[in-house]
Amino acid sequence: MGSLPVLSSPECAPPQGPRAKVAASDLAPLFDAQRRHLGHFFENLDMSQAAAFAQALLDAPGAVFFTGVGKSGIVARKLAQTLASLGFGRAGFLAPVDALHGDIGSVFPGDVLVLLSKSGASDELLALAPCARAKGAHLISLTSAASGADCPLAAACDLNVHLPLQGEVCPFGLAPVTSTAIQMVFGDTVVAAIMEARRLTRDQYASNHPAGKIGKTLIFKVKDVMKKQNELPLCKESDMIMDQLTELTSKGCGCLLVVDDEYHLIGTFTDGDLRRTLKASGPAIFNLTVGEMCNRNPRTITADAMAVEAMEKMESPPSPVQFLPVVDEKNIVSGIITLHGLVSAGL
Repeated sequence: MGSLPVLSSPECAPPQGPRAKVAASDLAPLFDAQRRHLGHFFENLDMSQAAAFAQALLDAPGAVFFTGVGKSGIVARKLAQTLASLGFGRAGFLAPVDALHGDIGSVFPGDVLVLLSKSGASDELLALAPCARAKGAHLISLTSAASGADCPLAAACDLNVHLPLQGEVCPFGLAPVTSTAIQMVFGDTVVAAIMEARRLTRDQYASNHPAGKIGKTLIFKVKDVMKKQNELPLCKESDMIMDQLTELTSKGCGCLLVVDDEYHLIGTFTDGDLRRTLKASGPAIFNLTVGEMCNRNPRTITADAMAVEAMEKMESPPSPVQFLPVVDEKNIVSGIITLHGLVSAGL
C-alpha cells in the first residue's frame, strides 16, 4: 500500500494564531463549481442506461441489495433504506467485507446486487462481484469511470451505469464531495421513477412510515387529534355574550361553537369577536346574544379528513384561523380541531 506520511506532534496540533474563518466570498465560488459539476452530470447522463437500471430494479424477482465502500457505502445504505421503505420487495445493504465473511449467504439466485464505486476499481467490490455472481445474482455497477480498462468493476457486472463526473469540489480534487452527491441524486431519482411506475399510493407509503412527521402527516386524521364531548366550548345562539365568558376561555380553544338543541352548527364566536364587539358596542355588549354577533359561515371539516388537510384549511386565504369545527354530513358538531392541537401532535 506504500508509505503514509507520519505527522509530527506540532503538525497534528490545532493551528495557532488567528481563528480560521469561512466568508460568503469563499463559499460562492465553491457553490458555483458544484452547480457546474452537477450540470455536467445531468447533461451527460445516458438516459438509456438509467432506464435499464430502473427497469432492472422493477423486474427484480428477488431482493435488491446495495453495496459500496467508504462514502459510496453510506450512499448505498441510504438508497437501500429508501427502496425498502416503498414496500415493493426486499431491499437491503450488504457490507462488502462482511459479505466475504458469510453475509453473502443472504443472496439468492435472481437477487440484484448494485455496486457503487466512484473509481470502478474498489478492491473489496472486485472481490465480491464473482462471489455474488456464483450465487446467481444479477450485478449492476454505478461508477463515475466509464467502462473500459480503467473500470474493471464494469467488466465484472451485467450492467454498468456511468455517472458522469467532471470533478470534485475539493482543494485536492480527491474528497468525494461531488461524486457522492451525484450518486445520491441519481439513485433517489430512479426510486421516484419506480414509485410512479408502481403507482404507489399515499396509503401504501404511509403503511411503511408509521412514526415521525411523515407518518403523522399521512396517517393522522382529524378524529385522532380533535377535542370532543366535554372538551367542546358549546353555547346556544340565545345565550348572552357576557354569560359565556367562562366557556369561551376555559376550554383552551379561543372560541365558542354556537349550536341548536340538536347540536347543528349555527356559527362560531371567537375571543377576537369579543374584543371587536366590546370596542364597537361598549356597555351595550351586556345586552347582546352570541347569535347576534357570531360568524354564521365558518370553515368546517369532517372527522375523517386528514389532519394535514385541516392545517392547510386553517392557513388558507383570506386569513388564517386557529380552529375548525368538526361536523358530519348533517352539520352536527362532533368535535373541534385547533392549530395548537395539530402542532402538539407533531404536525
